[in-house]
Amino acid sequence: MEEALIKYNDVEISQQDFNVLNHVTFQLNKGEFVYLIGKVGSGKSSLLKTIYGELDIASGEAEVLGYDMTTIKQKNIPQLRRQLGIVFQDFQLLTDRSVHDNLDFVLRATGWTDKTAINDRIEEVLQLVGMNHKGYKFPNELSGGEQQRIVIARAVLNSPEIILADEPTGNLDVETGKAIVELLHNICQSGSSVIMTTHNLQLLNEYPGRVYRCQDHLLQDVTDEYAKILN
Repeated sequence: MEEALIKYNDVEISQQDFNVLNHVTFQLNKGEFVYLIGKVGSGKSSLLKTIYGELDIASGEAEVLGYDMTTIKQKNIPQLRRQLGIVFQDFQLLTDRSVHDNLDFVLRATGWTDKTAINDRIEEVLQLVGMNHKGYKFPNELSGGEQQRIVIARAVLNSPEIILADEPTGNLDVETGKAIVELLHNICQSGSSVIMTTHNLQLLNEYPGRVYRCQDHLLQDVTDEYAKILN
């Protein structure tokens, strides 16, 4: 039996009285890589926001890592987010401190206290994303692709069950974007499930996963459709 990390059943998502998505039925299982595709404004980011508790669910049943997202209390959202890794398109790195200190800040904020353990973990994640010689640099000294690698390192610090990546290749050139998706795929194979929104349909061919499309206020599983088109 596959272990479901996210279970949505007939969920409605609204933002400021605007209906974004209806009848969302969706499941994310352990070890899965899922793409969310669709036009700008079709609801991809809104769907991700409901997963990490940024946006309330209007109706339906929704469970993320055992939390009922229709009744979750504000005070429990930080606990949920500790089990999620979130990768934004615009990096959101702290510009006034080095890469190492960006990662140190997150670990301390999430309850790590042992200095040696903190340094070891930072070294480990930088190695994982191929940035182990860049810990002393500041974000503005890195290229866009390097900054995105650091953002992924930050997202995996606490070994999350799920990584949510919102257009992680949006601001990057094609080759750099591919390298980032390859990195996310490798992380997925080592144990975190990944949901990634993208406009770049070529990636679906090179790094296969399940494909859902947001369109006309609905979320549809179009994996088979894309397998036919891309092969």
